[in-house]
Amino acid sequence: MTSRRDGVSDGGSVMSESILKGFALGPFATNTYVVGSGTRCWGVDPSFGPAPVVAFVRERGLTVDTIVLTHAHVYHIAGIADVQKALGPLPVWIHEAEATWLGDPERNLSAAFGMPVSLPDATRLLRDGDALTVGTQTWSVLHVPGHSPGSIALAQGGVVIGGDALFAGSIGRTDFPGFEFASRLAAFRT
Repeated sequence: MTSRRDGVSDGGSVMSESILKGFALGPFATNTYVVGSGTRCWGVDPSFGPAPVVAFVRERGLTVDTIVLTHAHVYHIAGIADVQKALGPLPVWIHEAEATWLGDPERNLSAAFGMPVSLPDATRLLRDGDALTVGTQTWSVLHVPGHSPGSIALAQGGVVIGGDALFAGSIGRTDFPGFEFASRLAAFRT
């Protein structure tokens, strides 16, 4: 399979017509993704200023089925309302350990940054091992607590979207409330 510069697969494998497009959004350059196959996709971790994501979806005639969150820190959820305003009401999925965080500015860290974000509860709570389907793809939910209690990674066909579980050259942020070093190490071993 080859990939074009815009992140959309040119086909030729099991992930034929696959979509994997990343955007670095907002003041934290948060990785936000559009993933899927054919014309069906998810938005993953919509951060501040998601207009480029919305434009990408519209330009390609994609249908967003849901918003999937790797965890509920503000820089991964701040764009949800803007995406829903532009594309219509969408389900939001998050790990069960952070079920109450979307509506709690203290837990989602938005209060600490002086920009309180309070959103409705998620429509689906995820668990380790859940299989999530978008188009013809099935992604696995991997619970990787440590950065936050409900951190997840999404894995499919050799691709992993890890939220803040890993950074280039490090294990990610370790200074936020809810970080547990032992949980982080255990998640990496599995």
